[in-house]
Amino acid sequence: MKLVSIISKQGKPELERILLETGGWLRHRGILVTGDSVTRETLPWAEPVEREQLVEKRPDFVIVLGGDGTLLSTARAVARSGIPILGVNMGSLGFLTEVRQDEVTEALEAITTGHCELSHRGLLHCEVEREGLCCATYDALNEVVLNQQGVARITEFEVKLDGVFVSNYKADGLIVSTPTGSTAYSLAAGGPILAPDVPGFVITPVASHALTNRPLVVRDTAAIEVRLIVTRLQAYLTVDGQEGEPLQEGDVVRCRKSEFKVKLYKLPERSFFHVLRSKLKWGER
Repeated sequence: MKLVSIISKQGKPELERILLETGGWLRHRGILVTGDSVTRETLPWAEPVEREQLVEKRPDFVIVLGGDGTLLSTARAVARSGIPILGVNMGSLGFLTEVRQDEVTEALEAITTGHCELSHRGLLHCEVEREGLCCATYDALNEVVLNQQGVARITEFEVKLDGVFVSNYKADGLIVSTPTGSTAYSLAAGGPILAPDVPGFVITPVASHALTNRPLVVRDTAAIEVRLIVTRLQAYLTVDGQEGEPLQEGDVVRCRKSEFKVKLYKLPERSFFHVLRSKLKWGER
């Protein structure tokens, strides 16, 4: 390892201690370190490189000190370049940032000695079509959500799969999630949990007007088409809860498997089900 980048979430009281420990460990081993503006408040000697510049700098891997939101935005920034990410949980839940604060040096040792595993997470690619023209494209690690902003009002969506009509949904919103995102908003809306290596997507209605409209799992080779039929207030497409696009009646959101994947480091012998038991407080054996 020659170069490592650090991206940090501001406002965490334990951040300074973790940064000093992590930066010192890397520097002692002759590894060059870059940091965003938050990181450099504690490590002023680190080369300044913001999240948007990571692809140009091409670090060996990126350390994210924050919650899942910080990791999601970093993942979208580096997915096309294949730069691996080590997520350290500085938030509350942390399905993606699964490394605990007291495990940072253990994880770094495993990475630099080649004993840390990589989890390859698929992305969901979506395009917004308006009057026959593509007006926006996004890649999501967790999910894309179609809903209205403001007062809760029912929106109507038409869903097709590979060109075949599935159903019209009258609901507060509609979620299309990856297996990674199945433990995020989709889970809160009643969707199933998919293991990260399951080749599928989940279509989950939010507060559907019809009780028989249940979450639907489809293969990840499918082309998912969602048409916004009726919206009484301003509707939006939201990507990973962080960026998005205003929608108009008649707009079509086309979703398919992205050609890119996100690489996440995970500690050896820590399974997905260990993470579920820990984060969801499932019973230990």
